[in-house]
Amino acid sequence: MKSPWLALMAAVFALGIGLAPGGTAFAQGNDDDDDDAKPAASASKAADDDDDDDDERHGAEMVPAADGLKIPPGSELMPAAALNGDMLGLPKKSLTTQIVTPLVLGADGDAFKTSHKDFYLRAGQPYRWDIKSEGDIEYKFNAPDFFRNVWMNQIVIDDLEVHMAGAPAWLEYDSHGTITVQFQTVRPGRYHWEVGGLDENHVMEGTITVVQ
Repeated sequence: MKSPWLALMAAVFALGIGLAPGGTAFAQGNDDDDDDAKPAASASKAADDDDDDDDERHGAEMVPAADGLKIPPGSELMPAAALNGDMLGLPKKSLTTQIVTPLVLGADGDAFKTSHKDFYLRAGQPYRWDIKSEGDIEYKFNAPDFFRNVWMNQIVIDDLEVHMAGAPAWLEYDSHGTITVQFQTVRPGRYHWEVGGLDENHVMEGTITVVQ
């Protein structure tokens, strides 16, 4: 017959190593592998992954292209600094990024047509601008003077961000897609943009005018 004292010692020993007297592990008490904490960690990561895309696009002011503004006749002969955004009907200047009407290259099924030609922006305002390719040719979007005269924040392609420390040479489209440029204008000026590499019968160009 086993001594009661030995049976008691065996039970205490079993509890000390995390086993029930019958040799079964205390799985629930010792199964602490942080599984329950993982959703919280994921939520924290989601909170940290905030590049303002949703905030800026949701409720952000849209900036019409020139054909949706009140452009006074003959204003193209005036210095850009003499023009005022209020007079043109541009949204009021704010600290929030404003969304420029997208520019579509190859619009309406015509590879050499653009959705808009001319754009007006305010100096000192942050903007986000989608430039899209919908045509079946290669496009090289050139706006060197404009890019050199704004503070370029980032370029986004399919949610992949390129953060800039200077101006891009050009934006190139080998297939359909959208390149988003995010920038802040600095000083008034009238800048030319064009699609490079086309012949004289297929000109795609326009202006970006930054006003007060």
